Amino acid sequence: MSIYNDYLQEIDERKQQNLHPKPIDGADLLSEIITLIKDTANPNRKDALHFFIYNTLPGTTSAAGVKAKFLKEIAIGETVLEEISPAYAFELLSHMKGGPSIEVLLDLALGADAEIAQAAAEVLKTQVFLYDADIARLKEAFEQGNSTAKEILESYAKAEFFTQLPEVAEEIKVVTFIAGEGDISTDLLSPGNQAHSRSDRELHGKCMITPVAQDQIKALQAQHPDASVMLIAEKGTMGVGSSRMSGVNNVALWTGKQASPYVPFVNIAPIVGGTNGISPIFLTTVDVTGGIGIDLKNWVKKTDAEGNVLRNEKGEPILQEAYSVATGTVLTINTKTKKLYKGDQELIDVSKAFTPQKMEFIRAGGSYAIVFGKKIQTVAAKILGVDPTPVFAPSKEISVDGQGLTAVEKIFNRNAVGTTPGKVLHAGSDVRVEVNIVGSQDTTGLMTAQELESMAATVISPIVDGAYQSGCHTASVWDKKAQANIPKLMKFMNEFGLITARDPKGEYHSMTDVIHKVLNDITIDEWAIIIGGDSHTRMSKGVAFGADSGTVALALATGEASMPIPESVKVTFKGEMKEYMDFRDVVHATQSQMLKQFAGENVFQGRIIEVHIGTLPADQAFTFTDWTAEMKAKASICISLDDTLIESLEIAKGRIQIMIDKGMDNERHVLQGLINKADKRIAEIRSGEKPALMPDENAKYYAEVVIDLDEIAEPMIADPDVNNDDVSKRYTHDTIRALSYYGGEKKVDLGFVGSCMVHKGDLKIVSQMLKNLEEQQGHVAFHAPLVVAAPTYNIIDELTAEGDWEILQRYSGFEFSDLLPKGNARTEYENIMYLERPGCNLCMGNQEKAAKGDTVLATSTRLFQGRVVEDSERKKGESLLASTPVVVLSAILGRIPNVEEYKNAVKGINLTKFAPPVKDLVG
Repeated sequence: MSIYNDYLQEIDERKQQNLHPKPIDGADLLSEIITLIKDTANPNRKDALHFFIYNTLPGTTSAAGVKAKFLKEIAIGETVLEEISPAYAFELLSHMKGGPSIEVLLDLALGADAEIAQAAAEVLKTQVFLYDADIARLKEAFEQGNSTAKEILESYAKAEFFTQLPEVAEEIKVVTFIAGEGDISTDLLSPGNQAHSRSDRELHGKCMITPVAQDQIKALQAQHPDASVMLIAEKGTMGVGSSRMSGVNNVALWTGKQASPYVPFVNIAPIVGGTNGISPIFLTTVDVTGGIGIDLKNWVKKTDAEGNVLRNEKGEPILQEAYSVATGTVLTINTKTKKLYKGDQELIDVSKAFTPQKMEFIRAGGSYAIVFGKKIQTVAAKILGVDPTPVFAPSKEISVDGQGLTAVEKIFNRNAVGTTPGKVLHAGSDVRVEVNIVGSQDTTGLMTAQELESMAATVISPIVDGAYQSGCHTASVWDKKAQANIPKLMKFMNEFGLITARDPKGEYHSMTDVIHKVLNDITIDEWAIIIGGDSHTRMSKGVAFGADSGTVALALATGEASMPIPESVKVTFKGEMKEYMDFRDVVHATQSQMLKQFAGENVFQGRIIEVHIGTLPADQAFTFTDWTAEMKAKASICISLDDTLIESLEIAKGRIQIMIDKGMDNERHVLQGLINKADKRIAEIRSGEKPALMPDENAKYYAEVVIDLDEIAEPMIADPDVNNDDVSKRYTHDTIRALSYYGGEKKVDLGFVGSCMVHKGDLKIVSQMLKNLEEQQGHVAFHAPLVVAAPTYNIIDELTAEGDWEILQRYSGFEFSDLLPKGNARTEYENIMYLERPGCNLCMGNQEKAAKGDTVLATSTRLFQGRVVEDSERKKGESLLASTPVVVLSAILGRIPNVEEYKNAVKGINLTKFAPPVKDLVG
């Protein structure tokens, strides 16, 4: 009983943290627990029964297999327990969600004992996580005349697994809790520096917001036991920054309801709201858990008698409160009228939160059950030779005669599954699409693995062209947390069918490359749909959607995703870049000019940015598409010229070949298959058979934005504006300031060149600037630390071949070592240049961080409070975002340079340039 004794010791250790016993996922431990249960005289038997019934994870965990087997023994009478009757055994099986439990239920349903078969059939009728092998057993039995198999299939064809569920309550009472003012980052709900604990749901739940906030939520629940607590972003958007399944899990843990009495700490049905709504990818995650996300619109723009918007001295719209949602306000959601009420007073229409499809998600306890249920219904009806009973809301199909297609509409039409044959669909249509590329990152990967286990998936869908499991978010520090989690994750994903950054067998060199760069390389078709477990899944080929770990799991298991076709905003350019400007400045100026053109309205939010970039290869173009997450766009698409796309695909082929040469391909030869697909696509473009993807000339857009390059006269910096009197305007990514704003005086404590926003050209800029400065001044002295992390090993190899890496080594005071990886995160920095291991480094905030209260200037993507740098008692930490040359020069000076200093420093430097295409990119 050594494993059980170890478990008891762990329980004692968790008690010290006010934690319950950790849910069991291992077969060996549960096997010992079952031995204790069978020993009626054992003093530990009562606890063992509790662990078996209430503390074992379902799905395809190895523990679930042992549990299902033991319940089968009880169901057939082979083992008799006073505490678990055969009927109770079937109830427990019904909560195990597929995998071994389905195998057991099919064994019993298709067996000779009629009474047991009927009991098993009744449970099977409620289950939806069945896969091809399970359906094949039912089909074979049905064809052999098995009446129970027929009964089960008939139930599936009628979707009784859904129709027998309770209806959604007509009225849902909520009590409000203001979680923060302004945009609420998912870092507030699930901090990046606690990423290591995400798969331990109870432990991770303790990091949501603050302990004080958690106590306030519990107090509201005690005062209003008949109401659900609704977390609110006052004057902002809820859940910006990432999809963050762990954030939604935490909200559900504190405010939702338990999904099953037999599965601990898995809660569903959270309710969230925001003055400006819910971030699109976060809302998808809310749907996964059967939750509700409401666009509150409780603050509106103040107008004069003529209806003109009133503005303050900064030119910003003045807001006035339409109604209060102050903490403790009791409201009622009516799901029939789709209105929000305070008492008898109607406040707003909330019909967008209660579409027919969302009502199904709420009723089923999440979107997975609907996705799998629809597939089972279709397959069962086909086996029976009947039409499926109309149960689910029909997919909305919008088709406008004479209207052309945007790029995303073309991609969705090509990849659509189950739509009306021959019907061309436009934005707003509900579409199920095949997914080509899937990415899982390492701090959410363990949750993705848990989701795959919970939906009983064991192998990647053959529909998926390629999938990759990264190691970039834990690349900086190989500490005990990483050592405990990452090898287990890599083994699971490798066996599931993904290409993995680390080899579970230890045969190829670990590749900690930033996931987005790898996904951008393995996307070899601009018609592709990509799903990735990170908000910066924003490829510059195809259309890519950042998603929660559950949606990633669903894409891996089924090769599909479901969503409405988004509206698009067209972005084009005019004018000419100044010779001393970098493309990163164009990216920031795009956001600034868009907000100016639309009087402060972010027309990008929740939509596709179709950027007509034309002449810029995928590596450099990714700097734009990556930043569209900060623009709050749902996704982005680059429209490229034929020659530019071919160049990008050739670069991608070369990098995929390097992965093959390292030994990273698998038995399915996925990587070689991608090269073959790239060759085919290049041939199609060159022959004229299928030119590069372009929208139709008569496509309809929500808005069109023209960026004037002539207006960009100096570098542009994204500023968190940490001292803005209006708290809601802090940490938004919308405050874009020209370099001259700082007057050459703002102190910089640390510079960071790295993250997914940089490419090889950025690292060459660093080496060129250092070399030039030494030639001009005789030496290079850093007045602030400069951390440099190449996004990929490929880039280091290419820089080494071209001589630039040797220059960087010469000026560095620290260089990473794969043989001696850091075991602890750095807490203090010297005024030197650090060459860090490829990966996310400071951008993620889960391992490395700047010193508290520092002012950081970085090339990365995140400026949220506490992400890269935390506040100190003396001052607020702040992370400003700028181009590589601005960051490098600031680290050397120890302050943000003035414009003349900047211009002098970049003379002769090959900055990333961009010239707009000379013709309209339409097909």
